[in-house]
Amino acid sequence: MNAPTNPTELLARPVPQALLDALNQRFGAQCSTALAVREQHGRDEGSIQAPPPAAVVFAESTRDVQDAVRLAAEHAVPVIAYAAGSSLEGHLLAVQGGISIDVNRMHRVLAINADDLTVTVQPGITRKALNEAIKHTGLFFPIDPGADASIGGMAATRASGTNAVRYGTMRENVLALEVVTASGEVIHTGTRAKKSAAGYDLTRLMVGSEGTLGIFTEVTVRLYPLPEAVSAAICSFPSIEAAVRTVIQTIQLGVPIARVELIDANSVRMVNAHSKLALREEPMLLMEFHGSPAGVREQAEAVQAIASEHGGQAFEWASTPEERTRLWTARHNAYFAAVQSRPGCRAISTDTCVPISRLADCLLDSVAEADASGIPYFLVGHVGDGNFHFGYLIDPDDADERARAEQLNHQLVARALAMGGTCTGEHGVGIHKMGFLLDEAGAGAVDMMRAIKRAIDPQNILNPGKIFTL
Repeated sequence: MNAPTNPTELLARPVPQALLDALNQRFGAQCSTALAVREQHGRDEGSIQAPPPAAVVFAESTRDVQDAVRLAAEHAVPVIAYAAGSSLEGHLLAVQGGISIDVNRMHRVLAINADDLTVTVQPGITRKALNEAIKHTGLFFPIDPGADASIGGMAATRASGTNAVRYGTMRENVLALEVVTASGEVIHTGTRAKKSAAGYDLTRLMVGSEGTLGIFTEVTVRLYPLPEAVSAAICSFPSIEAAVRTVIQTIQLGVPIARVELIDANSVRMVNAHSKLALREEPMLLMEFHGSPAGVREQAEAVQAIASEHGGQAFEWASTPEERTRLWTARHNAYFAAVQSRPGCRAISTDTCVPISRLADCLLDSVAEADASGIPYFLVGHVGDGNFHFGYLIDPDDADERARAEQLNHQLVARALAMGGTCTGEHGVGIHKMGFLLDEAGAGAVDMMRAIKRAIDPQNILNPGKIFTL
């Protein structure tokens, strides 16, 4: 299996003073070379470190993005799009130098088409802000990766999250894009129509391209009616296997569960300490059901019966928004709870996804390896679609711990691929999984990806050093 690429092996391209002068002349106060600003835009939530970009442009319009890209292209200098900064795989790092284009000020809702169940937004709006802006319509945007990520970033990484088992991923929910290309040209992909057979599907090509093929300036996504009734529940289990078997049986029986999350005992303990809760410190499923009151009740009763067969106990139901928020806040805080459980640590996060039939085997073998390693870890997963995450908590200055954590990740990815799975279910390739992509897709497929990249971005200025090397 190929090792992940080390970003320190990639040489940064010099950023000429002429470009910095041109950016300052065009953008004025919208451009910063202050070290604190550059450092903020040169890191994400992952464990990889790299030098910061040479400058940050705060774009406020499509024209701003165009002009910044055109100026960078004149000097063959890389550009990296930046929004919420919640990536875990090094997507935002200026590993080959360059400038960062911050789109956080591009956060407007441009058009709500409630009758067609679509909305068009600028890329910097976050998922929570979007749902707040459309709540009066009785519709919502369901993709929930946990972090309050930007819609542009979610489209770029083909994100999914807790609701994917019912509502799909960004791949299924992005209908159209406005994209600034490497030459500064603006193109439009897709339409608001539910289907099209017109030419190559450029929207699907762009979604998941991680900023290497263009910078998104508008995104049109699907919306869904708010369910008439929503109920959440937690259930504790005597073992991870019992919890996973419950999920597998639930999915195979066709129960239309909206969310089902696995939290291992380590994670529950960390969440209890972080959020001042008193959850049973055992493997736990956190579930949510959407539909009519009668449908929700039937779904919940069916899952409760399945869980009972596998030793599930201590069911706790939450029907009010406040109760559901309390439960899901605990889940979404699991990453930060884990990092705070070991002061000064960084988390090396995994992101494998396997066919649901192989989920238990993959999880149990991986847990055994993690336990034997002696490295503190936490485990959470969107297990309804076979996706799960280990977080290995390492001392960033301890080379031995980092090596052991990377070896665990190596073994986990190899196991997932052997079971017909993938090295990344939702985080994307970024830097950390570049070697694994070759193992998964094969040299021929990666060469085809390179050919597409070269054709669209011949100077290799759009987020270079990510997904694969040229």
